[in-house]
Amino acid sequence: MPRKRWRSIFFWILVFPVLLVVSGVLWCNVWIVVSTKSRVHDQVASIEPRDVGVVLGTSKKSGPDTPNRHFENRMAAAAALYHEGRVARLLVSGYRDSEYYDETRDMIAKLRQLGVPAEVILADDRGARTLDSIVRVGEVFGFDRVVIISDDFHVNRALFIADRSGLEAIALRSEAVDYGDSRKVRMREYFARVKAVLDLYLYSPRTESGAPDPEALTRT
Repeated sequence: MPRKRWRSIFFWILVFPVLLVVSGVLWCNVWIVVSTKSRVHDQVASIEPRDVGVVLGTSKKSGPDTPNRHFENRMAAAAALYHEGRVARLLVSGYRDSEYYDETRDMIAKLRQLGVPAEVILADDRGARTLDSIVRVGEVFGFDRVVIISDDFHVNRALFIADRSGLEAIALRSEAVDYGDSRKVRMREYFARVKAVLDLYLYSPRTESGAPDPEALTRT
């Protein structure tokens, strides 16, 4: 077989699919970041008052005896947002798989330590993923004007989902964790953005949109 034909086969079978995937990843990331960046704030003072602050969950520890800085920074940003009067309530949304792992319980406990009264905190423990958390804000809890609180690399995707969910949302990004300590989650976010585009425009997957656990609404 002529060398030129081998090169053509190699390109279409191996090189072209790789280029297509890379282009897709880049396109999804640029779309999400560019379409939402004007609504991302890094100062509490720049946030206009909204109905509620939606705090997206993560594990409170990154190791057996190591506090998760992403968790700590998100809770600090949420508490500051409340204390500065930018939101009247906080809705913490995270994942609970047992009595031993409950992100919403941990978020409430930390917010209480930071001086946020229990009566202004709502909890949703069916936020298994960002899509679930954002969709349930409107469908289950009935809020439509919200401030989303999460990491600097995460809020753009959350806002993108909020746009498709009919929410009028802005975001407060928490203090950034050093790249060396957050490299893995930042890399995952590139592909999570692709998944968000596929979910919202192609798959339309079912979310955990049932009624909230009554105990979760009052858990302190």
